[in-house]
Amino acid sequence: MKKCTLIFLTLLCSLFSEAQIANKENLDQLFDTFEKENKAMGTVSILKNGLETYQKSFGLSNIKLDKKANEYTKYRIGSITKTFTATIILQLVEEGKLSLLSLVSDYFPQIPNSNKITIKNLLYHRSGLYNITKEKGFHVWISKSRNRKEMLAKITNHKVDFQPNEKTAYSNTNYILLSFIAEKIDKRKFSKILQRRIIKPLNLKRTIFGKKIKIKKNEAFSYYWENTKWNPITLETNLKGPMGAGAIVSTAKEINVFYSNLFSGKLISENSLQKMTTPINGMGMGLSVMKYKGLLIYGHDGGIDGFRSMAAFIPKKKLSIAFTLNASNISTSGTLIEIIDTYFKNDPTVKDIPLIDLKTEDLDKYLGIYSGSSFPLKVTITKKENVLYAQATGQPIFKLNASKKNVFNYDPLGIKFTFTPKNNSVTVKFQGNNHLLTKE
Repeated sequence: MKKCTLIFLTLLCSLFSEAQIANKENLDQLFDTFEKENKAMGTVSILKNGLETYQKSFGLSNIKLDKKANEYTKYRIGSITKTFTATIILQLVEEGKLSLLSLVSDYFPQIPNSNKITIKNLLYHRSGLYNITKEKGFHVWISKSRNRKEMLAKITNHKVDFQPNEKTAYSNTNYILLSFIAEKIDKRKFSKILQRRIIKPLNLKRTIFGKKIKIKKNEAFSYYWENTKWNPITLETNLKGPMGAGAIVSTAKEINVFYSNLFSGKLISENSLQKMTTPINGMGMGLSVMKYKGLLIYGHDGGIDGFRSMAAFIPKKKLSIAFTLNASNISTSGTLIEIIDTYFKNDPTVKDIPLIDLKTEDLDKYLGIYSGSSFPLKVTITKKENVLYAQATGQPIFKLNASKKNVFNYDPLGIKFTFTPKNNSVTVKFQGNNHLLTKE
């Protein structure tokens, strides 16, 4: 009996190892292509049950010094910071120091509509506060050190976009305010709060509240593609401004460690995690929520100064995926889908949802450029053979899946396109809001 058990375990381990090797080879090929075709440079990490099962760095962290990226290279992770901030706020709620129904006026009464905006509104991007990072010239203004007084003045200088809880609209302003509120309650700088509540308990040795990029500390420089080469981005955000909206610097692995611990109950209670992951219009608290191939995925992307990053956790598979890029010509959400498709290529439990089949001529009635008063960008609909594609002005192109007649979806962002060919129009549903666009 013992001998049979040993043979079975040996065979099982052998099969598992073979699957892992094949899996690794496919992933390696994907990221080697990214580097060779100048699509991106950076690091990717995958954790299964809290243990790293895959890691790959590709490209250079510093082109001038010809310095290759490695697993310890640190990147600005932008808005992934918001998941950290939401975690801290929920910890304060658990400690009875704050309530989700607390009003912003309790802390910063000068903020527009502060007597109506709750902590919950901020967490869910339902405050109606203007996103100050959209302000013209903001990227230059924020390159200088900015204190709380200056940031609050910048916020109060704008009228609200809508009334609290009226709809969902992503705004960095919400999480800047949340970090200021955490400072008031904890009586510490946000950098110290991060250190005490998340970084130290998880032993994250390469996660910090960012300062000026330091090459000697293995921090990557960022680049943009122009004239057939990667060019350095010289204007650098001073991270004292973005605070809890985008100030963290980390590695792909340590982002995964944070996410794995968050979803295993090491940072907040099961009750708080349930609240955090319950979506309103596709948004949780400091998290986006999406479904792909039957998998429920929680995560957040990040973009700052040319850096692009993504973190995702798949509860069903106890899998976390993170990638950090210092140069990118690709969509972060599209890259996540490529990684998932590659990783689960031979997994019979992960299957495409059956979609309707269309001929290429069936798609002609949808083609064209669409625009509407409630949507800030024009959307161009094209096709390749029998597949429809959409691209908003200045954004990456993405593939649409046909779910039924005249209805197409882009699952990674939860976008739904419902065409009405006889009216030459399409209704785009995004983050719970419907936008009617008409063909030009």
